[in-house]
Amino acid sequence: MIYNKEEYKIKFYKNSFTQKEPVLDYLRRVDIKIKQKINKYLDFLRSHGGYIDEPYGRHIQGKIRELRVDFSNSHHRLLYFSFVNKNIVMLSIFIKKSNKTPSREIKIAQKRYEGVINNPQLYD
Repeated sequence: MIYNKEEYKIKFYKNSFTQKEPVLDYLRRVDIKIKQKINKYLDFLRSHGGYIDEPYGRHIQGKIRELRVDFSNSHHRLLYFSFVNKNIVMLSIFIKKSNKTPSREIKIAQKRYEGVINNPQLYD
């Protein structure tokens, strides 16, 4: 049997109207040490085919999953999903301040998920 040995790729949500990439914008603003740790976790996620479980990640809703990156007292969360052609699309990133993932962040990720599904050409 022949398997596709192409590796998974990390992509970032892009607003199809404004062309803004909010997750990348966030990553450009954070401290270099936090950015390095987030990149390390993104590599870990990529090497595991977009699927990791507790304590590093968990299922949120539908196809949306959460990547957990804790750094000192800040708890960064990235909401993402695995897309066609081995693409992992980062939809949202935020600092978690309570035990439960805020419904506002889930709604943002869901809206962006729909944007990705409706504009797959942006993620080729």
